[in-house]
Amino acid sequence: MNTKPTLALPDRLNMTGRRVLITGGASGMGQATALILAEMGAEVVIADTQPATRTLDLLAEKGLTATAMQGNLADDAFVDSLIAAGPWFALAHCAAIFKPPADMDPVEGFELLMRINVRASQRLATGVIEGMAARREGFVVMVGSAAGQNGGIMTDNNERYYAEYAASKGGMHTLVKWLARRAVKHNVLVNGIAPGLVTSPLNANAGIVFTPENFFMPLGRPGQPVDLGWPIAMLCTPAASFICGVVLDVNGGSYVP
Repeated sequence: MNTKPTLALPDRLNMTGRRVLITGGASGMGQATALILAEMGAEVVIADTQPATRTLDLLAEKGLTATAMQGNLADDAFVDSLIAAGPWFALAHCAAIFKPPADMDPVEGFELLMRINVRASQRLATGVIEGMAARREGFVVMVGSAAGQNGGIMTDNNERYYAEYAASKGGMHTLVKWLARRAVKHNVLVNGIAPGLVTSPLNANAGIVFTPENFFMPLGRPGQPVDLGWPIAMLCTPAASFICGVVLDVNGGSYVP
């Protein structure tokens, strides 16, 4: 595996030889994070429900490689396999779902959102942290959402599952703080990211199109995956060695608490 960094980096940002698990790394902000961390020298492992072919191709163009593990976070056995594939220096947990299949029963849809966005996140992070705690070193970054803090900006009553999504991301933010309080004594630092409007496959698949007329965008544009990839990557490095329990707002000014 080629993990030679392609960027000249100070020691605290140099991830040479450090293994990082990135969920949702086949596209969107997970893909952006994978590319950045690989450029920083990390041994990147991508987990996704979809093949990571495009991410691997983009890495190959830079002379870099990564490993991919394909599966569904709704499957406990797959989550356990990710934990067992460690040891991990860092976890960047970017995977989530916005809404269930259109033909799914509403109760089952709610349970699916919570199972993947909250329960699987808790199971994965807890398992990874146990291994990090034994080595007294590690970083975990959990991707939430501005919707988990402000209830979201979508007011279309026809958006059937948006309340569930916002609630699940609020649960993610609470999970960050719960994990952070327990992991920090083992020198494992847990933090989160709360993206605002981001152009991503998650939103595209949900049929969301961002325009200045429909959404409040102080910068005049939605975020791009790379806008999230850099802060996520930084929180996976020793540059974040004194940051704990923070849910960092990365939203271009669309939400200021």
